Amino acid sequence: MSAKGKPFFLWRHLNKLRWLTLATVFSMLVLLPFLHVYQTYVAAHAYDLLAPQEKELYDTMETLTSPLVSDPAEDLDAIKGNTWSGNIFGLKLSDPLAAIGQMAAGRNLYTPFLLTALIPVLFSVLFGRFYCGWICPASFLYELNSNLAILLRRMGLHTGHRHLDKRFKYLVLAAGLVFSMVTGSIAVAAIYPPAVVGRELYYAIALGGFGAGSVFFVATLLFDLLVAQRGFCRYLCPGGALYSLLGRYRLLRIQRIVGNCNDCAKCNAVCEFGLDPLRDGFGQECNNCTACIAVCPTDALTFEIKLKDVGYQGPGHLGKRYQREHQATQGTEKAA
Repeated sequence: MSAKGKPFFLWRHLNKLRWLTLATVFSMLVLLPFLHVYQTYVAAHAYDLLAPQEKELYDTMETLTSPLVSDPAEDLDAIKGNTWSGNIFGLKLSDPLAAIGQMAAGRNLYTPFLLTALIPVLFSVLFGRFYCGWICPASFLYELNSNLAILLRRMGLHTGHRHLDKRFKYLVLAAGLVFSMVTGSIAVAAIYPPAVVGRELYYAIALGGFGAGSVFFVATLLFDLLVAQRGFCRYLCPGGALYSLLGRYRLLRIQRIVGNCNDCAKCNAVCEFGLDPLRDGFGQECNNCTACIAVCPTDALTFEIKLKDVGYQGPGHLGKRYQREHQATQGTEKAA
């Protein structure tokens, strides 16, 4: 789509919706352990034996849930789990990494569990690495961490901007699955940020303390701050590797409208995955986060349904380079 044309007006507001979605998912991960503890108290029928702090939690959860459910011990089971695997009103969903990790650890094909990953796989084929940008609770924290990095740079402090080989995460994925096969444990869950965040929130709220995974996750935040921007997602995340592979031939892609582009490069500056929208360089790493669409001042980015990205379309028609070249070409034609 090289001719000028306005993209659908809602596209540039999708990044706000994405942030709302990420915040909602993270809030649900915080809420679910509280609900689980409350269910335990209800099932025990021991309100009078609870400590004052436990009674306060009980009363708060009762106030929040009583308009929605009549039997908390049973009805609150409608939503269970986390972003690794969960049950939402009877629909069982699992992260594709959970499914293949379980298959590797068990060295067999467990079809019922595999089917729970079918919907996320289908969405990844249609929308690409969308899970990383729109659902992953770790992304919510990583993007806040990126904002912290911006603040530190404004204060004159150095943050990491090293560029590593993006293919390394595929090696991490392969090594994790092989290790799972050898040990019989789902090893990739120990280094997969969404699974780590879900577990640590549960440990902290329901069990009163963090586990070793919290140390690992803090290390990934420091890696992003001191070594490479969004470095863990770009270079090390096994789930990111899997979703990139699933989304390589996605149908919905961001594409530049070269007729509207002024070559300001704001799209490149805002991309946390180091992609090159200015030169039509999206590729399988793109998670359709729409940050580049939101920041574009000339509405030069839109969504298109295509099986692959278009090649470099040349400089933006509103940019100085294109205008110089266009004027030079017109002058040569007149002289001829």
